[in-house]
Amino acid sequence: MILGVDQLLKLVKTKKLVENLSERELTNPEGAGFDLRMGEIYEFTKPKKGVRYFLGEEERKTPDVKLVAKHDPTKKQSFKFKPGSYYLVKTIEKVNTPNDILILFRPRSTLCRSGLMLYTATCSPGYCGELTFGLGNQGPVPMEIELGSRVAHAMFYQVKGKTNLYRGQWQGGRVSAKKKEKQV
Repeated sequence: MILGVDQLLKLVKTKKLVENLSERELTNPEGAGFDLRMGEIYEFTKPKKGVRYFLGEEERKTPDVKLVAKHDPTKKQSFKFKPGSYYLVKTIEKVNTPNDILILFRPRSTLCRSGLMLYTATCSPGYCGELTFGLGNQGPVPMEIELGSRVAHAMFYQVKGKTNLYRGQWQGGRVSAKKKEKQV
């Protein structure tokens, strides 16, 4: 069952379900969830000689990234996504997912209408931190997005029965692995 905004706003106040929500989401959210905003943008860096990126059964090494833009609420800033580009974007909002809630994400439709694709994943019960998504420009024209703009819609599902809490290494909102690491 998808939780409605009345229940979500109550959980925001009592359990800090989502932190750093915009005033719009706190007073008049749209739909059955919250819109999340783009806070940071990362690009992949050129691989160092001899470094191999891989996802294995027991180990992995994700690509290195560098921060290229960060939301500053005191300034209007935007970032231009060139055709064929792919970046990682981190939300301004932070989630604190309890053991009976799962979050799924969908891109805001304006992204699709602009040739932009948002690549999302599941947020498991027990995850706490900012969220990182992929954002690629699949369209034929450069698209400029203001930092702080709404890019994803989060839908919160109540889980019935036993759950296992998130135990992955992305807890806390990190964007990439600094070195090769074992899967947990």
